[in-house]
Amino acid sequence: MNININDIKNGMTIILDNNLYQIVEFQHVKPGKGSAFVRMKLKNLRTGSITEDTYNTNIKITKAHVDRMPMQFLYAAGDNYVFMNNDNYEQVEISTKLLGDQVNFIKEGLEITVEYFEGEILGINLPEKVEYEVIETEPAVKGNTTNNAQKDAKIETGYVVKVPLFINEGEKIIISTKDGKYSSRA
Repeated sequence: MNININDIKNGMTIILDNNLYQIVEFQHVKPGKGSAFVRMKLKNLRTGSITEDTYNTNIKITKAHVDRMPMQFLYAAGDNYVFMNNDNYEQVEISTKLLGDQVNFIKEGLEITVEYFEGEILGINLPEKVEYEVIETEPAVKGNTTNNAQKDAKIETGYVVKVPLFINEGEKIIISTKDGKYSSRA
């Protein structure tokens, strides 16, 4: 579906130069002299790279229809992660290469969203915050009362996160999957 460049929105998926992009952010610019243009920051959904470019306002762009399917993580099999569609129990394998750093936050039973474009798997969307169990951390040291003192804690996926000193092994914590940082106790 072709749309006018003035109708774009952040998060929209478009096809430009035969590549599939998600608009990260855009800005309409109307200089004092000359014609208006649009500056866009685009994320290539196949490679993950981010590019910034300017476009004339008279061009038409193609809006891409991306399907989003809720799925549940089952298990890791070698270099692939296996997810299941809860409606029809169909299973899908996604390579760790495509998942990238998101593998740090995938745990058994986690509900995620798989994104497809014309049958091609583009990647997954994790919940914004997820609860994990701390499986390894140092005990708090008495007398260490510096403001916002933190220590390393390993969660059930093997990921190491900085947590406040009062967090102990076996406790449940909430981590933001956007930046991989401790959010709160569960």
